[in-house]
Amino acid sequence: MEITLIKKDRSRQDLRNELGISPSTLAKMTNEEYVALDVIARIAEYLNCRIEEVVEFVKREEK
Repeated sequence: MEITLIKKDRSRQDLRNELGISPSTLAKMTNEEYVALDVIARIAEYLNCRIEEVVEFVKREEK
């Protein structure tokens, strides 16, 4: 997401202010934790990009 924010000349603060996304949700994205799909969709729509430009699917290794 960081690269997309830079390309779109936006910041995490813009997401907080303009979309009302909480700091804890942004932290979850940074820490590869669960974030609701509707939040991801709102970010993609706001940035006028595909969801793949906001998130990346990484398969978890089984323990």
